[in-house]
Amino acid sequence: MSLSRLVSLGLLAFFLIAAPSLQAQRVQWAARLVAVSSQTSEGKEPFSPQQVLSTPNALPLGQLSNDAWSPRKEGPNEFIEVRFARSIAAQQVTVVENFNPGSITKIELVDTKGGHHEVYANNNPGPLPEPFRTLEVRFPAADYRTLGVVVHLNTAKVEGVNQIDAIGIADVASTMVKQAFDAPKGPDAVKSTQFDSALVNLGPNVNTRYVDTHPVISPDGRTLYFARQSYPENVGGSRDPQDVYYSTLINGKNKTWSQARNLGSPVNTPDDPNGLASVSANGQSAILINIYNRDGTIDPQGCSLSKRTRMGWTEPVKQNIKDFVNLDKEHVDFFLATSGKALLMAVERPDGKGGQDLFVSFPVPDVANTWSKPKNLGPNVNTVKSDFAPFLAADEKTLYFASEGRGGYGKSDIFYTKRLDDTWTNWSQPRNLGPVVNSPDFDAYYTISAAGQDAYLVSSRNGIGNSKDIFRISLAPAFQPEVVTLVTGRVLDQNTRKPVRAIIHYENLLTGEEIGITETDPVDGSYTIVLPTGVQYGYRAEAKGYIAENANLDVSAKNKYSEQKQDLFLVPFTVGQTVKMNNIFFQQSKYYLTPNSYPELVRLIRIMRDYPTVEIKISGHTDNQGDPALNLKLSKDRVNEVKKYLSSHGINSSRITTEGFGGTKPIASNDREETRAKNRRVEFTIMKK
Repeated sequence: MSLSRLVSLGLLAFFLIAAPSLQAQRVQWAARLVAVSSQTSEGKEPFSPQQVLSTPNALPLGQLSNDAWSPRKEGPNEFIEVRFARSIAAQQVTVVENFNPGSITKIELVDTKGGHHEVYANNNPGPLPEPFRTLEVRFPAADYRTLGVVVHLNTAKVEGVNQIDAIGIADVASTMVKQAFDAPKGPDAVKSTQFDSALVNLGPNVNTRYVDTHPVISPDGRTLYFARQSYPENVGGSRDPQDVYYSTLINGKNKTWSQARNLGSPVNTPDDPNGLASVSANGQSAILINIYNRDGTIDPQGCSLSKRTRMGWTEPVKQNIKDFVNLDKEHVDFFLATSGKALLMAVERPDGKGGQDLFVSFPVPDVANTWSKPKNLGPNVNTVKSDFAPFLAADEKTLYFASEGRGGYGKSDIFYTKRLDDTWTNWSQPRNLGPVVNSPDFDAYYTISAAGQDAYLVSSRNGIGNSKDIFRISLAPAFQPEVVTLVTGRVLDQNTRKPVRAIIHYENLLTGEEIGITETDPVDGSYTIVLPTGVQYGYRAEAKGYIAENANLDVSAKNKYSEQKQDLFLVPFTVGQTVKMNNIFFQQSKYYLTPNSYPELVRLIRIMRDYPTVEIKISGHTDNQGDPALNLKLSKDRVNEVKKYLSSHGINSSRITTEGFGGTKPIASNDREETRAKNRRVEFTIMKK
């Protein structure tokens, strides 16, 4: 990043100009391969099963293509199973048979609990007169949400090579494939619209007659970080090129801000352009441009991490990126994903396409502040000219960036693209954000909080003293970003109820994949995480000497922004302590474990392996509804099923005892369902350590 090219790392302006139809229709293409009957090669190679992932791309249709899956065998038992990034209430499934269609015998939807639902059956597969087919199966929305699809084929009935290019689902019944093949290109592809309100200057508490720029709003919308250039109150005075400032929201209703304050040292230095590139969900960590050397000098060819403590912000720590190279000595950009799992950067490297390219690095396991060798995001993103200023939305899929190599309305325009799989090299065709964003005038640095109701930007229009100022605009619901849930709470000792400093981990309970990590506030033990809709999440705190009581939140059907308060409890790891296993789930009125229970069970297995002398007693409880004798039996059957799972994964059964209590030991009222649910639980007690 340089003063001559301070493009916002918080660009979310697409949601100001997106067509309302994008909000109404939600199409998902396969994001992950789960299982396949046969394949011709590994990885994203020609004809491999991974070729079904992402949008249709095997063109021209009706011809054999490297960009589609070809089953290796010919027989009645071929299949492919995929998962999508999020669950939806599906009304359509589409399978693109780009060559030699007609072999599909059955299509099943997979719900969030692992159940299979047949939506298409063909008992007489055979060759079709058409050279290709887009098989669109429509059906009414059911009471479950679709997370995956299984396609069954009898390739022996259709002579020759069969190919499937893509598998998609949608929550509407209208055609969804035409746009994927024939999406309009160029700047006019995105039509502009009017803002929902006029630009509102944030006023003299934030803005001055000097340049105020590069806003970064915290996800909760209550703290605004920004840069101020050549201001007399900068650490180095008016000769100081740029310092970081912050302001807090005083009145949410009137949307007024406090007097901005200099973030101070060690973040701000006297002689250098200091900038904040991104801030974590809880505001406790910030990525800063530059490397802060111990001798007080600044190296512009890297980035640093600073954390907020009781005493203020820590000395920025260099982020060590393996094989880091930047041939451009003037420009560099960084952005840390909300999850902390990916560090995006814009650098010029020998393995790039030309000028700055976008790359991504990942944390090196068990090595602090160390990142993997940068990986090029690939030709769908990068061009022979400079591509820079990356911002990855909280969904970890939508990427906004600036490019000088794609044409548009000015020298560099802002584009957005979607990550289609976990390779980080497969992206949808970038789309220009249109003339509202990309114009000859200076309007940039868009940033939007998790609620998506207000956007903040920099404009030279009507600024104080005709300078660049920070403005706010309110967004109409149709143009707000994808729905998320903001979860806040504190981490507390179960016994003392005092705050504990801890690390928060949150995961997708349906897949077991860890989504992100964050830290608690060092003062009060509070935490903040942002959870995109469409997933059932589990989250927990970890601290030395404690065992976590996990929490969960199902936002798979959320359709509007919400905030959730959830305190997390840590149980001292001592004999006699009881830990509630909140993320153990069973089929309704049965004792069979559901797959979203496995992440918590795996952690218990890890504890018992790490501490081979530990012995536990697992207790089962129900509510008081129904026959007490049946409830008692159900509670016993459920804990025995948990024991069986642990034993099948190498834990000696002699270390585990079980006991069922039915509904005899409630911990909450049985009068209402909300409290009655708390009584249906599984716990374990540490009997020996």
